Amino acid sequence: MLSVNSLNEIQQMILVIIGVLVFASTLFWIMRKIKPGPQVDELVLRTKSWWIMAGIFITAALVHPGISFVAFGFLSFAALRELSSISKNARIEDRSVIFWAYLAIPVQYYIAYMGWFAPFLIFIPVFMFTWIPFLLVLKGHTQDIARSMSVIPTHLMLTVFSISHLAYLLSLPELPGFEVGGRGLLLYVVFLTEMNDVFQFTWGKLLGRRKIIEKISPNKTWEGSIGGGVLAIGIAIVCGMFFTDLPLWKWASIGLIISVFGSMGDLAESLFKRSMNVKDSGKIMPGHGGILDRFDGLLIASPFVFAFLLITKDSLNLLIHKLYPW
Repeated sequence: MLSVNSLNEIQQMILVIIGVLVFASTLFWIMRKIKPGPQVDELVLRTKSWWIMAGIFITAALVHPGISFVAFGFLSFAALRELSSISKNARIEDRSVIFWAYLAIPVQYYIAYMGWFAPFLIFIPVFMFTWIPFLLVLKGHTQDIARSMSVIPTHLMLTVFSISHLAYLLSLPELPGFEVGGRGLLLYVVFLTEMNDVFQFTWGKLLGRRKIIEKISPNKTWEGSIGGGVLAIGIAIVCGMFFTDLPLWKWASIGLIISVFGSMGDLAESLFKRSMNVKDSGKIMPGHGGILDRFDGLLIASPFVFAFLLITKDSLNLLIHKLYPW
């Protein structure tokens, strides 16, 4: 249950997020009227998707955690289904094994909901990575079995294990110096990831010259990535100054992690789509692509933010004081 102080701080964070979105939407609408073009249209489209994501995660931060965990579970289900549907690596013989992959979703999220930290970290990377190859061997279809052994567990890692880190943040308690607890941290990570996305896109269009990997993502430039990363770190520091007592270097580090690994998630998803010859990963959000298109940065960034909080010992003591509840 949230205290009055933590609820007020979360409400303030939500107002900041909504204020930024209103400002961006108004600015891009004016730009579209003054000087229409494909780049401005892309910014408008991205802003609409940010509104959708903001609505999802703000709701997750406000409602009962049980409801939020169920919603995150459905999000992982949709992402796994989307990834499996566009992948050309699955065999017909693997369908029953893929069913076990879907069964892992409620188990992983129940573990996260209960706050069982050790099982949360090992269930998919250890147990499912062993169990799925075992099932494939039992099926007895040897042709291309090595590919299936790698593809199915990897899909689980990208769509279930990674997203479940966002859900696990909701189980973190309110603690001195970080009264908003995991709910506030969830909003921080999502907000900074989206800000990093818009900053990198904008800087890339304004100043971008040198392509990072043109064959994978022609719009990704070093100037955009560096400029966007610097601004994302600045936003992280400002947020840390107003909403927490955690050292500012940690928020700067979180901003840097989100900038680097959020970009890696974007590049990885672009590479996968190009290898499958598809433009969008899905059509769940008309005009905005699929789940993976909208959450690609979070898929890679959120586990690394989580790991950073564990590696820095005082953050560990501050944010997660019950790693082993039993």
